Amino acid sequence: MHFTKDHEWVRLEGDVATVGITQYAADQLGDVVFVETPDAGKAVGKGDSFAVVESVKAASDVYSPVSGEVVEGNAALADQPAIVNEDPTGNGWFARIKVADKSEIAGLMDQAAYDAYLASL
Repeated sequence: MHFTKDHEWVRLEGDVATVGITQYAADQLGDVVFVETPDAGKAVGKGDSFAVVESVKAASDVYSPVSGEVVEGNAALADQPAIVNEDPTGNGWFARIKVADKSEIAGLMDQAAYDAYLASL
């Protein structure tokens, strides 16, 4: 698993990246009440907003850590947005993206680097 400074995580399996928000981000948002995930076929660039998450505290964009094409949005989040709070790095994923350039993963933080980044906040 790799991480961004915007608190997204990405797990690469073959050429498909599963993307979501970290436990830290879910905790900062509080109770998630709405999630809008992207439709399959949507092209995204690294750093592009591709989803929206709203909580009782705030609404936030979710940014893609990689460039590619969305192959699946997590439709379950529309009916059960609380999954993001309950399991942000598991069933609370936002989208699966067919990665255009796997080298983009190398620019992301690993778990140790992300933990150090969190400690600096």
